[in-house]
Amino acid sequence: MVGSKTDLEQQVTELIIEALDLEDVVPDDIDANENLFEGGLGLDSIDALEIAVALSQKYGIQVKADDDETVAVFRSVSSLAKFVSEQADIAS
Repeated sequence: MVGSKTDLEQQVTELIIEALDLEDVVPDDIDANENLFEGGLGLDSIDALEIAVALSQKYGIQVKADDDETVAVFRSVSSLAKFVSEQADIAS
């Protein structure tokens, strides 16, 4: 059973589904703490790029590809939501 998400985690989940055109996935299928890459949704670097573009368009934030923290930021919906909150100064 998937735990409840914050509003921002829910928004990030929906953004991921939309950006990646995941037709058979609904927000409740994605746990906020689930690893998005290894296991979990099994995303790859192209998916990360598409998510970064979507985050930039929606929240006006930039994800630096050469930043060592980027891997940690993209670990899960929860870590992405935390990053968005910190960068865009959005209350979660």
